[in-house]
Parts: sequence; structure tokens; C-alpha cells
Amino acid sequence: MTELALVDHIIQGRTPDTPDNQCDVFNPATGEITAQLALGGAREVDMAVKAAQAAFPAWAATPPHIRARVLFRFRDLVEREFDRLAAVITAEHGKVLSDAKGELTRGLEVIEFACGIPQLLKGEFSEHVGRGVDAVSIRQPLGVVAGITPFNFPAMVPMWMFPVALACGNTFILKPSERDPSITNEIAALLEQAGLPEGVFQIVHGGKPAVDALLEHPGVEAISFVGSTPIAEYVHQKGTAAGKRVQALGGAKNHMIVMPDADLDKAVDALMGAAYGAAGERCMAISVAVPVGQATADALIERLAPKVRGLKIGPGTDAEAEMGPLVTRQHADKVVGYIDAGEAEGAELVVDGRDFKIQGYENGFFVGGTLFDRVTPDMKIYREEIFGPVLSVVRTESFDEALGLVNAHEYGNGTAVFTRDGDTAQAFLNRVQAGMVGVNVPIPVPMAFHSFGGWKRSLFGDHHMHGPEGVRFFTRLKAGTIRWPEGIRAGADFIMPTLS
Repeated sequence: MTELALVDHIIQGRTPDTPDNQCDVFNPATGEITAQLALGGAREVDMAVKAAQAAFPAWAATPPHIRARVLFRFRDLVEREFDRLAAVITAEHGKVLSDAKGELTRGLEVIEFACGIPQLLKGEFSEHVGRGVDAVSIRQPLGVVAGITPFNFPAMVPMWMFPVALACGNTFILKPSERDPSITNEIAALLEQAGLPEGVFQIVHGGKPAVDALLEHPGVEAISFVGSTPIAEYVHQKGTAAGKRVQALGGAKNHMIVMPDADLDKAVDALMGAAYGAAGERCMAISVAVPVGQATADALIERLAPKVRGLKIGPGTDAEAEMGPLVTRQHADKVVGYIDAGEAEGAELVVDGRDFKIQGYENGFFVGGTLFDRVTPDMKIYREEIFGPVLSVVRTESFDEALGLVNAHEYGNGTAVFTRDGDTAQAFLNRVQAGMVGVNVPIPVPMAFHSFGGWKRSLFGDHHMHGPEGVRFFTRLKAGTIRWPEGIRAGADFIMPTLS
């Protein structure tokens, strides 16, 4: 069992204020404790902020193309260590290796986007806005910024934040999930190898005290957060009250409408991957299937049920496994509680994953694939985000009813429709109230050069993540109006320069 560093590359060898303030890190497949993590608080955050403030002026003054070269080298190092990094993710999160590799790939795409920062930071210039007067606009870094990231994508979500923030000239403090912290230590080591100056990127491991310290610290200019909606709302309210810029991405209840004309076999395959991939522990998981018409619903259940029963579940290291364990015993118990609630409220439990066991891994945090039919909007399993391998089927009679169901939900993260009809697809894209929309694409996560974010209670703040919105979030706009001495007339002007 190892002890993970509290604050990497800046506060080496220090201990928390309270020596006993630590938590266990588990292997979810076996239930064994693999490490103990020291948890920092306000003291450690303050030390990290001061180091980041000291590093900021030189890093901000570094030309963007030089900052990009560091990120290019970092990208190459991630590719070189790709398989090892994926194994680190699987060991602490539990997801299958193929999913861990997919996570790293999506993170790499954001690094590649951030490497284009010289182009992304180009401002605007207008000549002769007045006699002898030119106008410019430029984007400049904020200063010390921070990211608070969840357990479900311990590499990808941080990589959605810090490459863009660093490329823009900010210094960055990462507070990762304490459930699977090792991959962020590996990331910090690779950034150091890539030549990132000391103090520009730091990690503070901790729980709520560390989060509150980041939200309250006057030296932190902006907070980027991904997690559950209650915590996202808390982070947004507390951070903005402290005068910070905040983007806080919350929870989801993503629907997939299946029209009568859809290719049903492809829709079923899409649902299997979208509902049960990563054991449902992702904010873009499809957790509600909405077939239109009873015949469509019956056919969908007939095809889905045997595939759910046949899911290959095992430790993430098993090359044949399609789904691994959940991240902790507490979370597995919570998911089982939702299944209990769905059954008690009268939903039809078609496939029950509560008693799933695997030989040799009896103490692992496994929950089998679960499928409910005839779920109604008043049920808890419909209203709340389960974050586990549970798919609910809500039957509807028309496209308008299905669309209304999606739009009435408090979450608006992602959604999809499966249809062959262009009019239906266009109507859905135009009318649905969600931030990310798929047409025959079950998990419509935008590419790195677009931006990621939901609507309604899935996002608190004005900016989406990565892509052009990420650049805007991590910079502020400055406008300049310029006139050189030879263009200045004698005597005082008492009107705006553009009118003189």
C-alpha cells in the first residue's frame, strides 16, 4: 500500500494540518485498499496559490507558441505512456481498459486543440476608426485558476481544463477526486518532463475543505468544475459570491428517443454502449430510452433484454469485459437502492443486476446491467441521476409527447433521437432543450474544437468547456484605442476621438 503525495511538485514531503486526515483508495474489482491519500485543506491550498501567483507573471509573458511547444511535448509523452496510463486509470476507477484508453484519447484531442493557441489567441484590429486612430482587441490570461474534477473520468476531465488554461497563459491548480487520484500525479510528472516551469501546474488532493478553500481564496480568479448538480450549484453560488468566474457542469438524465422508423438493431446497440459503458458512471450516459409507439417499445424490450443479460462483466483488466465494477462500495449500494426504489414504485424490472457476483471477485463493487420497462415520470429512478448501469424505458405515443418528456426534465445535458426521417431529426435538433444533441449518435460529446456543456440544471455559468468557449472562459477581453503623437491636433478635444 502506497501513500500518495498531498501537493505535487511544490509541497513535496509536507503533511496535512491533521496527520490523520486521509482516505483509502481502492481497487474496485477486488475491494482491496491499494493506497492511502493524505487530504489537504486551506493551508495547502494557500501554499499552492502563492506558488502559482509567483509563477504566473513569467508564464503569462511566455509567447503563446512557446507555451504550445510545452504542450506538444506533453502530448507526445502521454502517447508514449498511453498503455501504462490507461492501466493506472483502470486500477483505481475500475473501468475496462478499452474505456480508459478512450478517455485518454479524448483528453489528447483537447491537448491538440490547445496546441493551436497562437491562432486561437489572435485578436482583432481595425484601422482608422477615427482620424489617426486605430482599435485593437486582445485576450489575456486571468491569473491563477483552478479545476475541481470528478472520479468518473480522472484523466479526461482534467485534460478538458488545464491544457486550454495553461495555453492561454494561466497557472493552474487541480483538485482531483480522492477516489482515483493516482492518474493526476502521473499527469503532473509528465508535464514536468515536458518542461512546464515550476508552480505553473499543481495538484492539491483533498475533500470539501480543499474545495471550500479554493472557492474562498482571493488569489484564485476562476473555477472550473464537473460533478453532481447539487455540488455544481454550490460551487457556482459560493465561487461567484467570492467574485470568481465559475463554470460548473452538473448532472444529467439523458434521454434517447427511438422513432418507429429507426433502425432498431442499431438503436439497441447504441443503447447498450450508451447505458452500460463505463458502468453508467458518466454524465453523458443514456439512462432513459423513449420509444414512440407500443409496437416500437415492445420490439425494443425484446431485443434489449437478452443483450443486457448477456453483458460481459468483469475486472477492467479482463480484455473481454464490456463493463467493470462501480468505483466504491458506497456507490454500488446507492445504485442498488435506486433499483429497490424502482421496483417498489411499480416499474417493471425486466433485468435485475442487484445480485451479480463474479468468481474470484466476490468483494468487488459490481452491479449487473439492469433494465426497467414502463417507467413513469413521477418515479425516483426517472427523476434522479443514478450514475450506474440502470436503463429506464418510458413509453410514449408520439414524437411530440417524447420531446415534451425530454424538455420537461430539470436536466438538459445530452440527448439523442434515432430516426431515418430528416424532418423529425431537424425538428428535434431545433426544439429540444439540451446542450448536446445526437441524431443517430447516442453519446453526442463534441469534438475538442467544439465546446462541451449542457442546459438547465446541467450547467451553472455562462461558458461551456474546452473548444472556443474554453479559450473565452480562461481569458478576458481587452480593447485598445491607439493614436500616435503625429495624429494629435493642437488644442484640447471635448468630443469622442472618433468624431474629431
